[in-house]
Amino acid sequence: MIRGFEARDQERVLDIWLTANLQAHSFIPAHYWRGQLENVRPALFQAEVYVWEEGGDLLGFLGLEGDHIAGIFVSPEAQSRGVGLQLLDRAKANRDRLTLCVYQKNVRAAAFYRREGFTVLEEQTDSPSGEGEALMCWVRSDREEPLC
Repeated sequence: MIRGFEARDQERVLDIWLTANLQAHSFIPAHYWRGQLENVRPALFQAEVYVWEEGGDLLGFLGLEGDHIAGIFVSPEAQSRGVGLQLLDRAKANRDRLTLCVYQKNVRAAAFYRREGFTVLEEQTDSPSGEGEALMCWVRSDREEPLC
């Protein structure tokens, strides 16, 4: 079930964020992700966050800053079960356009976003990590004019 983020979800969401980042971005030192935790904590309350809850356990979440997806994070035990797709579909249902950035070395995530209709707008370097990333965009298919 998808629902809105609540303050009581904070620690589990941070745990999923760290675990998923460490797993998906092994090309970035672990200390980088651990050092970002205290920046993510307040950001959760400033963003629009949806969580996936199943049997009382949070298994994933999606964070939006306006029309920009700050991230989709799914706990390792729930990956490849459609959790990320359903969270993305929820964001798509409420927007005409979405953007996101994905590390180029995160091949699995980049392929997922391409499969879900995102196209690369620009390739750039993420300044904090120094890694290459792609800025991607999705536009609702029934739009008369492109927004990307």
